[in-house]
Amino acid sequence: MTDDTPVRDAAQLGAGTDVATAAQVLRARLLTAGIEAAEAEAAWLLEAATGLSRAEQVLERGRVLADDERERLAGWLRRREAREPLQLVLGVAPFHGVELQMRPGVLVPRPETEQLVELVLASLRTVRAPRVHDVGTGSGAVALALAAARPDAHVTASDVDPTAVLVARANAAAMGLPVTVWASDLLAAPEVRRAVREAHALVANPPYLPEGDRGHLPPEVAFDPPEALFAGPDGLAVARRLAAQAQALLRPGATMWLELDPRNAAAFAAELTAGDGWRASWVGEDLNGRPRFVTARR
Repeated sequence: MTDDTPVRDAAQLGAGTDVATAAQVLRARLLTAGIEAAEAEAAWLLEAATGLSRAEQVLERGRVLADDERERLAGWLRRREAREPLQLVLGVAPFHGVELQMRPGVLVPRPETEQLVELVLASLRTVRAPRVHDVGTGSGAVALALAAARPDAHVTASDVDPTAVLVARANAAAMGLPVTVWASDLLAAPEVRRAVREAHALVANPPYLPEGDRGHLPPEVAFDPPEALFAGPDGLAVARRLAAQAQALLRPGATMWLELDPRNAAAFAAELTAGDGWRASWVGEDLNGRPRFVTARR
């Protein structure tokens, strides 16, 4: 069957559906649901349901799907059409070379945050056995990506949400990475305070959206916990609390790395250097040229 063969059943993945037809049905329905990356997501869904890579989906386009494969695809498709994030639908999220197990109630890691990992790794390139603490770790994405990329690093993490702590710990155990995860409201827990005092770098992707954004975000965002998204009128309430605590704990020369909203990153960097305790700050752009990453040196 060729890619331009008409879809036999645009509404259903019926009995006898082959791989090529399934791909067409998935793409069409995802596009109708308003999902721009419909082709990529259709391939991802098919791979998860059948075990066929993208290349194998082309080579075996005439293979008829088994009943259990069709049932899985149909269920996943209904959830994705409701704009549930694909990572939650499939229960996994690839992130900077690691694969995270996901569950509802934990923030889905964004591709932009992979660049935060790259910046931190670059800053520690000449540091032997660096010590890093990740605040608000969520699924453990940043901490585990750092630990995987730098096996010599001592990486710890924390989150205020008990569900996130459990998920991050489970991901660390599944990957065999020695990342300790604590429950803590920012840097309040004694274990976290000790770790931060010894750290070369403190990294965080804190809540950074202004409260005014509620109700004006993509449908997928509704599946993220709001406490992981919103931070006061300008989106900086949590970042300000974190910076104040970090300033009192980090040793001289240590750095703080934050991912913020492009609308408030530059303003926050200016705030840091205007006060006491931070020697320098820098604002980095994301892949779309927007100011998003702030670092400051204690």
